[in-house]
Amino acid sequence: MTDKNHGTTRSGKPITDEVVEELHQKAAEGFDVDEIVRRRGGRPPMGSAAATVESVRLDPELSAALRTRAKDEGRTNSEVIREALRDYLQAS
Repeated sequence: MTDKNHGTTRSGKPITDEVVEELHQKAAEGFDVDEIVRRRGGRPPMGSAAATVESVRLDPELSAALRTRAKDEGRTNSEVIREALRDYLQAS
């Protein structure tokens, strides 16, 4: 008897009856939720708590200067902005 194909995984592996049975067995045994959360990807934490997103409007010249500086330094726009804001707030 040939396994029925139930589609494919994200990686392209066929999901057969055998794969479904293996997953069923794992689910019946239970999952280690802490391990799943620990393996989960996503952005690394910043600081002591969840980061917030703040919106600012930049004029075209400032935006271009930001992109140029970030590219020249091999950093992201956000990294350059955070550093500039930290420097500004420490200086005041």
